[in-house]
Amino acid sequence: MPIFDIHISPDEPVYVISVVSKLVDLPAWTLRQLDKAGVVCPKRLGKKSRLYSLKDIKRLEYVHYLLEDKGVNIRGIKIILETEKED
Repeated sequence: MPIFDIHISPDEPVYVISVVSKLVDLPAWTLRQLDKAGVVCPKRLGKKSRLYSLKDIKRLEYVHYLLEDKGVNIRGIKIILETEKED
């Protein structure tokens, strides 16, 4: 049986919302709210489907930390991420 060594770019949007929800331990509705607020902007496939990249997932892990461990709301998270981007 051949073994395939697949390399996926961190920028390539390949993960559907249900998988990302499990990976980052955030409900799909929270991911939709984060998309709506512009915190994480997954690629759209048609009108409904969202595809996330590995970079999006890494960002969502940090967002999860801010939401759950630090109690920051989505608006606050957006400000934090924008401030960190400027540095």
